[in-house]
Amino acid sequence: MPFSFTAVIYKNGINLCVDVPLHITNAITGKKGFIKIRGTLRKHFFQQTLVPVANAPYRLFVNGIMLKGAAVGEGDRVRFTIEPDEAPPEYPIPAALLLQLKRHKLLQAFESLTPSRQKEINRYIGALKTGTVIEKNISKVITSLKMKT
Repeated sequence: MPFSFTAVIYKNGINLCVDVPLHITNAITGKKGFIKIRGTLRKHFFQQTLVPVANAPYRLFVNGIMLKGAAVGEGDRVRFTIEPDEAPPEYPIPAALLLQLKRHKLLQAFESLTPSRQKEINRYIGALKTGTVIEKNISKVITSLKMKT
């Protein structure tokens, strides 16, 4: 069930964030700790984690991707819609990695890695931003797989 609230984005240290109303976090979970959520900020979809704060409401950090996607910034009063994200995250093989695995005939070697290792590689490479950094890290994966075959 989605919950909506309006909050002002403020700076905490070097990070931008908002406080999530207590009635929402109390309704989302009965346990304490971090809460995985998905939601929208001005129609921009995001997945994030609510962070508990001692004697204060849960905090939702608003990262650069969210700010840019929603065209908002510090001091803006914005509307959030959030709900628990209970689905485990998916990390498909990034297209550039898949291409290189096929080119070097190492797809089977990659698939023989443990599922958690595959997931970690996919997650890491999928999160990289620049082409040169992506290529460099894919090269490391290819070299490592070649050494194992």
